[in-house]
Amino acid sequence: MTPVSVPRIRRSATAGHAAPRRTDRRSFLVASIAGLPRAVLPLAAVLYSTRDQPFGLATAILIAAGIIAFISGFAYLAWLRTTYCVGAADIRVETGIIARAARSVPFERIQDVSLQQSLIPRLFGLVEVRFETGAGGADELKLAYLSQTEGERLRELVRDRSDAIPAPAGTELIHEEREEVLFAMPPRRVLTFGMFEFSLALVAVLGGLAQQLDFLLPFGLWDLNGWQDRLAGQGAWLAGIGPAAQLVGAVAVLALLGTIGLLTGVARTAAREWGFVLTRNAKGFRRRRGLFTRTDVVMPVHRVQALSVRTGAVRQLWGWQSLSFITLAQDAGAASHTVAPFARHREIAPIIRAAGFEEAGDEAPWHRTSRLQARDAALARLLALAIPAAVLEVVLWLMPEVDSALFLALPAILGGAGVLLALHAWWNWHHRRYALTSRQLFHRHGRLSPALDIASRVKLQSVSLVQGPLARRHGYATLHLGVAGGRIAIPGLPVADALRLRGELLASMTATDFSELV
Repeated sequence: MTPVSVPRIRRSATAGHAAPRRTDRRSFLVASIAGLPRAVLPLAAVLYSTRDQPFGLATAILIAAGIIAFISGFAYLAWLRTTYCVGAADIRVETGIIARAARSVPFERIQDVSLQQSLIPRLFGLVEVRFETGAGGADELKLAYLSQTEGERLRELVRDRSDAIPAPAGTELIHEEREEVLFAMPPRRVLTFGMFEFSLALVAVLGGLAQQLDFLLPFGLWDLNGWQDRLAGQGAWLAGIGPAAQLVGAVAVLALLGTIGLLTGVARTAAREWGFVLTRNAKGFRRRRGLFTRTDVVMPVHRVQALSVRTGAVRQLWGWQSLSFITLAQDAGAASHTVAPFARHREIAPIIRAAGFEEAGDEAPWHRTSRLQARDAALARLLALAIPAAVLEVVLWLMPEVDSALFLALPAILGGAGVLLALHAWWNWHHRRYALTSRQLFHRHGRLSPALDIASRVKLQSVSLVQGPLARRHGYATLHLGVAGGRIAIPGLPVADALRLRGELLASMTATDFSELV
């Protein structure tokens, strides 16, 4: 009988697809290296259990070699059984060593194609290609890993076909020499940005580790009685150094925490934003950033649904703002399309114009929301803490053994917090404005952290009014604007203004053929 050879991978095109292709051969090396951290604990257990045996070290080395060989072999089989092919209408990916899985995503569902390089793939010159469908979770498709050239070629090919641009078979990489740099952050700007990103995440992580590993310490880290005994014994000298020295010590601790928070913010920001550059070409915006994990995201102009300009309570004093796009790909909720994270207004304005939007000029008809909504919100926040404060006051009064200082402090703190929240609600209303022009809707809100939302009237998906019991009684409503990738809400509109605004927006939406909008 003549033997029949079965190829490991089909080379013929089927169902309109080109011949299947594998990812880069070096992918299994990257997967092997990425899997080594999972072998640390087993190796540590082996070394500990064989430390007293005559051939313990040799046994540990053999076991370690076996574990590494198993990880590498499994990664190689996973690479061998992963294929992809690009068809006329979709891209298809097949994975699985024993149980095969095939996923096919039509080009019309692909909203964005991004390239990502974490540290290890970057050392090998490989990229991970991610196809964002806007559905998030398991509906997203990714290929790990391709060479830099193949990743960019595939991205351009998918973008062309998803935008209904004919792409003949064998389309090569489209070089984007005509890229215009719209915004870039040099190292000095990145480090300055990091100083405004104060974070105590490192302190929280260390505290969590201390709580999980406190069994290794000779004393209870969170035992307050134990600490009091130590301070009363060997630590009694702290009480005798005087209030001035104690104040200096407290200031030193606060300075240490501040330094840790500042350095943590700078490190996190540098890792995320290093080498940030935003460019514009004929097809859209392209954003590249990252120190260890390098991301390369392309955002077509016609898929930008709205804009969001934000700033912080401190950074606004120095004139720093951030600009983000709201796009179709953000339906997943996790996509980040920040195109200018730390910029001046003069740097943001050209990006807004390049995205097809306009700024609100001096002639924009700005309107305020209802004063009654601000009053109701302030009273609701005040009562939300004033009622628990009163209840706590009664409870403490019925418990004579409770310290009198606590009797006075806790209700006062809750009541004070309620007053601050009420003032904050009133302050927000005082700085909330909205304006409707012939093409766009503007919503300005916040004073401590001002924000401006800009939405295109023709790209709105839905307009709805919501009224609670107080809103129905006092004649105001909240207008919810559905935007692909996000939502904009304008609270406290008088009902007449809300109905008028909804009618004008619906007229703009129904006058547009949404089948022509992507």
